[in-house]
Amino acid sequence: MRVVIAEDAVLLRAGIQRLLADEGIETVAAVDNGEDLLVAVKEHRPELAIVDVRMPPTFTDEGLRAALGAREVVPGLPVLVLSQYVEESYAVELLSGGAGGVGYLLKERVADVADFLDAVRRVAGGGTAIDPDVISQLMARGRKNPLDALTARESEVLGLMAQGLSNTAIANTLVVSHGAVEKHIGNIFAKLGLEVSAEEHRRVRAVLTYLERG
Repeated sequence: MRVVIAEDAVLLRAGIQRLLADEGIETVAAVDNGEDLLVAVKEHRPELAIVDVRMPPTFTDEGLRAALGAREVVPGLPVLVLSQYVEESYAVELLSGGAGGVGYLLKERVADVADFLDAVRRVAGGGTAIDPDVISQLMARGRKNPLDALTARESEVLGLMAQGLSNTAIANTLVVSHGAVEKHIGNIFAKLGLEVSAEEHRRVRAVLTYLERG
């Protein structure tokens, strides 16, 4: 796997690069601003971009905008966003930007090496890795949308889907049978009005509905 890192904090950037190297993952470019990220993506066409949301010069949303721009350069480029704070709108905007793996993690998660590397591989493989704190805040917001039709258990299952968990992992987390998870997911698809299509496509659309309207 070839990765581009965009992070203005020198120590964190170097730390991430070292973690990836220890796993045999090559960092082809490590930059500290959004403009250089776009240049690096054009030059190296990596399999994953790890991007800080807030970078110079204004430290607002430069990283997010650069990540979206990188996906225009390399359509479907998997992007793992890192943020100091929970900013739900950023997660929704990036997830709504088209196909390809997407992750949104708080920087404190990088300290959990196993979870961070799992998120890296999951996103690079086209999946999702959404920080549980982002999920919790989205669920806490008032809702008037199709998600209201979900039961508490179905909402819980959809939240775990948004974190990128497989059916087996969801079953293990909730201590229920694999069949029960499949039944809950079938109910979720039906209540959200997701027509019959490839299973993976419906999972992604369900997660997008959850994040966009949650």
